[in-house]
Amino acid sequence: MNAESELLSRGSLAAKTGVNSETIRYYEKIDLIPSPSRSAGGHRVYGQSDLKRLSFIRRSRELGFTLREIRDLLELVDSDQFTCAQIRDRTTSHLADVSEKIQDLRKIQSTLKAMVSKCEGGSVPHCPIVDELYAN
Repeated sequence: MNAESELLSRGSLAAKTGVNSETIRYYEKIDLIPSPSRSAGGHRVYGQSDLKRLSFIRRSRELGFTLREIRDLLELVDSDQFTCAQIRDRTTSHLADVSEKIQDLRKIQSTLKAMVSKCEGGSVPHCPIVDELYAN
């Protein structure tokens, strides 16, 4: 059996992709990956196309794409009629979302730094950080 036709158990697929076995089961349940074939003994078996698809999903998740965004990308790819421009548009939109989140996180960081700088960390029950959190 060559590498192209190698069949994998869910555990092997999880090990090769770095995706938890239960997450693979969840992706099957929500139809993000197709239900696998079954061996003669009734065990789920996965092929190279499943490995590639799961790697695509894992990498997309690492880059912060939502499951809905990943589903949309996969639907385009599965249709085999997508254009690079369509994929680029979706990725550009996601990049804008990420950039906005980074700006929000920088504001949070700045606020937290300012709060921490007001606190001397003493042993009294009064704390300026708590006061800030209670403020309107």
